[in-house]
Amino acid sequence: MKYKRILLKLSGESLLGKKGFGIDPNMLKLYASEIKKVVNLGVQVSVVIGGGNIFRGEDAAGAGIERATGDHMGMLATLINAMAIQGACENEGLYTRLMSALKIDEVCEPFIRRRAIRHMEKGRVVIFGAGIGRPFFTTDSAASLRAIEIDADVVLKGTRVDGIYTSDPEKNPDATRFKSISFDEVYKMGLNVMDMTAFTLCKENDLPIIVFDMNKPDNLLKLIQGEEIGTLVTV
Repeated sequence: MKYKRILLKLSGESLLGKKGFGIDPNMLKLYASEIKKVVNLGVQVSVVIGGGNIFRGEDAAGAGIERATGDHMGMLATLINAMAIQGACENEGLYTRLMSALKIDEVCEPFIRRRAIRHMEKGRVVIFGAGIGRPFFTTDSAASLRAIEIDADVVLKGTRVDGIYTSDPEKNPDATRFKSISFDEVYKMGLNVMDMTAFTLCKENDLPIIVFDMNKPDNLLKLIQGEEIGTLVTV
């Protein structure tokens, strides 16, 4: 195996599937089954998921809600998704723990770094919810920070495209995909991988990022086994 401990970053929108809002059960089952494949290999897995399928904090201004309040609403949306992922993983027979940056004792544990690592060492899938518990930070930033804190080998950003392209492949059919690219090249070319805070955290801590298509069965498994799936971003 190429990676022993991973952090998988999923967007909230990835749970939409064919629905216009909320959670598509088929997407939950797909992601849980893909996670199970790598857990069965002995890989230690953690997950961060966004909340954009339910509410985006940055959209709050349009409703007359101040940004800080909107961001907290978005954190709660991520917890709904995290609970859904947890339930789907447990339906696959996996052991899980949901850890939150906000204190909600009835449904999840508070985030404690050493406890999170211990859960993973015991083979439990650890799902991190509520971002970092502070407004003005995205779930990309939460993914980068948590990955650094738990000493993950890599951040795996699961998307609906198969990597990083020279331009948006859904708009430009002539766009070409990078097999690998450096952090500095991403900066210079203005490519959209993660928000700048999250991206810089990974760069400064020499933490590689792989952007790949999570919706293609076995992609996560192949990536863990060392196949060149998606685009690798390194120093």
